Amino acid sequence: MSHPSAKNRTLIACIGDEDSITGLLLAGTGHIEKGKKNFLVVDAKTQPSTIEAAFEEFTQRPDIAILLINQYIAEMIRPTVDKYSQAFPALLEIPSKTHPYDPDRDSVLKRVRKLAGDD
Repeated sequence: MSHPSAKNRTLIACIGDEDSITGLLLAGTGHIEKGKKNFLVVDAKTQPSTIEAAFEEFTQRPDIAILLINQYIAEMIRPTVDKYSQAFPALLEIPSKTHPYDPDRDSVLKRVRKLAGDD
């Protein structure tokens, strides 16, 4: 039985650096409808408030099933990421070409460890 709010969630959204977004777009995940994109390219000039606004938008959209975010970008808005606890869209922190994945900083993994008593 599927989650009732999962039925119409068909898109993957991404907040990431240019390389990550380019790879995902080449894989066919890009979607633009009525001027709304399902991705945000973050560079050195991108303000944390812009990242946070995209995060809030993507986590509230009913068509997004998964939100991917480069882990180093998640660090820029860590309090907002750590507060997020909804099942949909699923939130996954991913590495980038220049920033390796650190499991100790992953908000989802931290929650799993806490539930498992490995805290």
